[in-house]
Amino acid sequence: MKKEASMRNEKRAERILGYSLVAPALLLILAVAIWPVIQSFYYSLFDYRLNDPTKSSIHLNYSLDLEGYLQNYPFLKSTLKREVATASENTKETLSDVEQKLEKMDEAIRADKEVANKYEQVDEALNNFESPNEDIKIVELNEQAANQFTNTVKDVVKTLEQLREAGELKQPDKVVGLAQGLKGVIIEPNFVGLKHYKDSLSDARLWKALWNTTFFTIVSVAVELVLGLGIALLINKAFFGRGLVRATILIPWAIPTAVSALMWKFLYDGQNGIVAKYFEDIGLVHRMGDLLTTEMGAMFSVIFADVWKTTPYMALLLLAGLQTIPSSLYEAASIDGATKWQQFTKITLPLLKSSILVALLFRTLDAFRVFDLIYVLTGGGPANSTETISILAYKVMFSQTNFGGGSALAVIVFLCVAIISIIYIKLLGADLLSDSASAKK
Repeated sequence: MKKEASMRNEKRAERILGYSLVAPALLLILAVAIWPVIQSFYYSLFDYRLNDPTKSSIHLNYSLDLEGYLQNYPFLKSTLKREVATASENTKETLSDVEQKLEKMDEAIRADKEVANKYEQVDEALNNFESPNEDIKIVELNEQAANQFTNTVKDVVKTLEQLREAGELKQPDKVVGLAQGLKGVIIEPNFVGLKHYKDSLSDARLWKALWNTTFFTIVSVAVELVLGLGIALLINKAFFGRGLVRATILIPWAIPTAVSALMWKFLYDGQNGIVAKYFEDIGLVHRMGDLLTTEMGAMFSVIFADVWKTTPYMALLLLAGLQTIPSSLYEAASIDGATKWQQFTKITLPLLKSSILVALLFRTLDAFRVFDLIYVLTGGGPANSTETISILAYKVMFSQTNFGGGSALAVIVFLCVAIISIIYIKLLGADLLSDSASAKK
């Protein structure tokens, strides 16, 4: 019993030690990989837009922009007093009622001591032609106060617009403009929950982008696998100048993607592109300009450029797997009378299966997240025919400055990549388990 207890304690201690050794790596993964995804998911829950001042930051509660309020209210108040002084009796009564509403609204804002203190600081800064600090120009309001403020401003604007139409104001545009300036000072909560995901998943453009991404990934990776395997088999042989050939083959992969995309853009040019001219001569396209101006031509162009660039990478990964296969297996198979094709199907492919799965995993994830190649080469065009999910997320987030919608698309990309990774890892794990089981037998 004592021995069993001591063994359990030893195992427990080993387990704790193992977890403690793995913990730093897990924390690093959490910080580098998982935390940005969590942050993107958080942003996707808000209507977060940099092109809208009321939504340029995350707001969970109602707030008042004191800077915007004090840039309009004092001038509106003084203008109304001048209008009252020169108005007719009926108009004077109406304008006085508007003044009272605005004064009550202002008193309600300054009823809170903390808000009143910030109110005075912002007012002083504006009077000195200075920009108030960020931490004092925005104050929180409860929902009731915010709705009361909004309703008051709407009533005031409506009344002043009626007086302007009746011609009862001396400076109608100035008065109404200052009143309308108070409409945007209330900042409402921009929490929208999963609305961005609902809108994205019901958007035909997203599904078009997903289809483009899937088609690009499947075709390019399949062609790269076949060509990469052929090149790997070739450079795995011993021949004169093999080292030079290996180094030369890796040149396309070594070129930065943006540079190679720009290079292919010139080669595909409809007027002076050499590749476009050759493709027209051999009949692949009707006109040189079809490569980048038609849907099929643009998709073919980006796939061809990607295959040219990343096939060497696939060949390098497969070459590493080929070099782990003992040459004695081929010698024994040759002695037994096996043909080259039989050696390839019975020895090379089964023993290369794990390497192929690893290479496919890396290339599939890389191809699914493709951005720079297509962005430089076609920009996602023509007519979004080469727009991938990553390019769509970039356009929504940075071109439209819609950080909420763009973050939702980024999370969708992450989920797609995670699903692909899980499928490949399960296939790879099953393959490794079957190999270990057969080795034990």
